[in-house]
Amino acid sequence: MSTDTPGIDPLLALRAPQDPACDVFLTGTVFLDIIFTGLDSAPVRGTESWARGMGSSPGGVANMATALARLGLHTSLAAAFGDDHYGEYCWDALEQGEGIDLSMSRTVPGWHSPVTVSMAYEGERTMVSHGHEAPAPSAVPGQAATDQAATGQATTDQAATGQATTDQAATGQAATGQAATGQTTAAPNPAFPQCPPRARAAIASLVPGRSEPWVATAARHGALIFADVGWDETGRWDLDALPDLAHCEAFLPNAEEAMRYTRTDCPRAAAHALAERVPLAVVTLGAEGAYAVDGRTGAAAQVPAIEVEALDPTGAGDVFVAGFVTGTLADWPLADRLAFAGLTAALSVQEFGGSLSAPGWAEIAAWWQRIRTLDDQDPTALERYAFLEELLPTTARAWPLRRAVPTIGFRQ
Repeated sequence: MSTDTPGIDPLLALRAPQDPACDVFLTGTVFLDIIFTGLDSAPVRGTESWARGMGSSPGGVANMATALARLGLHTSLAAAFGDDHYGEYCWDALEQGEGIDLSMSRTVPGWHSPVTVSMAYEGERTMVSHGHEAPAPSAVPGQAATDQAATGQATTDQAATGQATTDQAATGQAATGQAATGQTTAAPNPAFPQCPPRARAAIASLVPGRSEPWVATAARHGALIFADVGWDETGRWDLDALPDLAHCEAFLPNAEEAMRYTRTDCPRAAAHALAERVPLAVVTLGAEGAYAVDGRTGAAAQVPAIEVEALDPTGAGDVFVAGFVTGTLADWPLADRLAFAGLTAALSVQEFGGSLSAPGWAEIAAWWQRIRTLDDQDPTALERYAFLEELLPTTARAWPLRRAVPTIGFRQ
């Protein structure tokens, strides 16, 4: 759990002694993201472009894990980390910096960290990635292979931007495991992936034609499954080809994905069609915000997007999902969950990188204090976020907030 604003626990009123220690479990590939910002246009072939800004941070599934932890959820991540300085940096940033439980992760000796270089310009980004599938762990008595649960999974940037995430941009391959930090690392939990940790929720990325056994197991043990989906390279766009959808509490595609899967020409109609398959269907609409349908009650909600000047959209979709998961676990009304998810995603694009751009409660509180002081605010629009009053600290740091540029290798 992030120490950004100590004491903010969105689930505090709901916690009971018998509850699982883990709020959210997820698995996937951790990338080292290097982000260039301040480009006026796309790089031109045969020329050199200089960026006005640069940052480095853990990426891939780390985007989602960090966003969850910074919102106060106890987060467990199963991921493979490279046996290199990048892997060491990512491990330390996630475990020590964000308080994420990495006890189900491992270091892969001799394996280098997957890397993505992201260039942000004109409100979008272009990525170049490189990585290899992590080798399966050696057969050690009492130690289970943990790679298979994450293989081929992706994160959820596309939920906000409609683009592929850093997981997909590399090889579409992933693994789970543990990283080295110069310390003795914990042995992988021998029950995973056959038996993932007990958790309130788990986040999965659905892949056509493939089922991840841990998803069904987690659902049977009481976890609410939240899932996104990537672009269907087969072109079939068949919901029946997503076997793990049957275990999902919520499905969060973007508008294009939702319409293709439902054979509709309207994202709102697509959301209603999806709500016949899952209890909660959430369709992100880009600049128009998001639309959700509760399949149990038939209730629907739409919240417009918050207009901000975007520095880097990397990870915005992951942050959106983290915000929606937080609101769902806290049992907020559907419209409040959408508003909160959209707000956290909007705040994230104003900072560098996917994981280190995720807002904490102090950033959310500072936004709420600042936005109410502006003279040209629509009172009706402000009312949409009035539910924040009971959640936020009474004081927050001055706006605008600054973050250290997350580069690697500075010597103290």
